[in-house]
Amino acid sequence: MADIKIENVTKRFGDFIAVDDATLTIRENEFVVLLGPSGCGKTTLLRAVAGLGMADEGRIRIGDRDVTYLPPRDRNISMVFQSYAIFPHMKVSDNIAFGLKMRKTDPKLIDKRVKQSAEMMHIEGMLDRYPSKMSGGQRQRVAVARALAMDAEVLLMDEPLSNLDALLRLEMRAELKKLLADINATTIYVTHDQIEALSMGDRIAVMKDGIIQQCDAPGVVYDMPSNKFVGGFIGNPPMNFMTGQIRQDGDQVRVNIGDFSLTPAPAMQPLLRDYNKEQIIIGIRAENMETFNTSTDDALKVSVQVVEPLGSQNLLTVKIGDGTVKVSTHPTFQIAPDEDVWLRFPADKIRWFDHESEMALYP
Repeated sequence: MADIKIENVTKRFGDFIAVDDATLTIRENEFVVLLGPSGCGKTTLLRAVAGLGMADEGRIRIGDRDVTYLPPRDRNISMVFQSYAIFPHMKVSDNIAFGLKMRKTDPKLIDKRVKQSAEMMHIEGMLDRYPSKMSGGQRQRVAVARALAMDAEVLLMDEPLSNLDALLRLEMRAELKKLLADINATTIYVTHDQIEALSMGDRIAVMKDGIIQQCDAPGVVYDMPSNKFVGGFIGNPPMNFMTGQIRQDGDQVRVNIGDFSLTPAPAMQPLLRDYNKEQIIIGIRAENMETFNTSTDDALKVSVQVVEPLGSQNLLTVKIGDGTVKVSTHPTFQIAPDEDVWLRFPADKIRWFDHESEMALYP
């Protein structure tokens, strides 16, 4: 296997910049997920690595080779597409063997690789079938088996599970993660599904408007987003945001949300004390707020608009000021629409963002 270095890559389509000065290093045997909304540039960046869409600027290296302008066949990569891209007129065995045959690989080695990759994907009993006789999940396994049979340095996957139903996606996600860990593949995986990204990736690179906003371990991206976009994109429900007013209270900084006042954590006090702007964005996740049925010290009284029982939790929509906030509670927490609930915001769970740039502020 090999590492991948993406260095200041830009890709344009006319006047539109699809990828804007992207720099990213994927370490050998690492699984990195490119995550973002539709049109953010993640597939375009993956195609640049694959050689299916040459970069206009920057360099791409795989191992010690500069592959920026090499055709795909010379990059030693395998790719799994969203649409499977398997040939309907070929049997499963021939589909898996296709790339190896194009390389004029020894027939004995082809047979060995086909059997090995089919066993990895649990389709060894389907080698004589045609794709039309297989389910969507089975066809996806064929596409992955074909990529594995190539034994390439790099595995590129473009939303490979997006055409599967929810239950099958859950099953395939776990199988694929285990498989890739077992074969130690250097993998770039594109998805718009944040659950896939959080559960599968060693690191997540979040993209917006062609720019990599943050690249870090899933837990870091979730808990310490680099900006408001990342916090609002990652998580289900996404991070809640409210606008606060900073004020000095003697030696202490406090932040007002309407008539309610928050005290930032001690580590944030020096930063906010020197912060020369009055407004600031407060971010907090639904599961990090404490809920009470009765009036409690340092808790904000709010009105419940919607209660959504989700089995493992109840999700409340509550009104704060002119907006709404999502709050996660234990499923046994008793509350109904139009009733009042009190919220407490633990200081160590609050994230702070600049009101103008929307960048996160950390001590």
